[in-house]
Amino acid sequence: MKKILLTLLVILLPVSAFAAFDHSHAQWDTLTKKHVVWVAGGHASQVDYNGFKADRKELKNYLDGLSAVTQSEYDGWSKSQKLAFLLNAYNAFTVELILTEYPEVKSIKDLGSVIRSPWKKKFFTLLGKERGLDDVEHGMIRAPGAFDEPRIHMAANCASIGCPALRDDAFVADKLDGQLENSVVRFLSDRSRNRFNPQSGKLEVSRIFDWYGKDFAARAGSVEAWLAKYAEKLAEDPKHQQLVRDKKAKADFLDYDWKLNDTN
Repeated sequence: MKKILLTLLVILLPVSAFAAFDHSHAQWDTLTKKHVVWVAGGHASQVDYNGFKADRKELKNYLDGLSAVTQSEYDGWSKSQKLAFLLNAYNAFTVELILTEYPEVKSIKDLGSVIRSPWKKKFFTLLGKERGLDDVEHGMIRAPGAFDEPRIHMAANCASIGCPALRDDAFVADKLDGQLENSVVRFLSDRSRNRFNPQSGKLEVSRIFDWYGKDFAARAGSVEAWLAKYAEKLAEDPKHQQLVRDKKAKADFLDYDWKLNDTN
């Protein structure tokens, strides 16, 4: 009788109970390679939401796999595995949120209300709890002492033109540092969103550096000090680059474009 009960239990348990989590994030990698297009010389990307909509089943399979991960399983991972997981989850669930109202939605902000932003909407399960996008970004990724990594702001995509690009590959632990650095370089090389202004002698950079200035200052002392490392991406003239390196160019913040980053 015990053998029969054990056999029945094995049959009834889901496959996810036995399968180790796929840290290659192969399903998300395939979807992004298929539906994300680099534009503006590789400094920005657009998303084919129609294509994602056609592959909604595959997307939901990936999201279900993320939701199946338990807290105890997550706790046993490396720091890089955890961060890759959370960044991919944030980006994939953002796409899913857009698809709930696509093609009518023209901005992710359209999905909010007077009393609740779309980022606070709890619409998925992660590590055993009902969560929203803010929970992942601010409660998990930006939690003090969790990662302390300002480059995540160039990796978490908010489905908007003003946002750093959604990559056409999944974040994976063994490539994560290079992927984060590449995302920073792509974003800061986009003169429409980040640049040195020779006329004013100031940096004109994304509003992200205003909203999350504390994160960059915690790593480098100030936003300007953090940007100094990327002087060659922000300015063309060597003299201007030196001003940025010397932290003599103060940062002004540009308006943010919340229109949907759609290919259509």
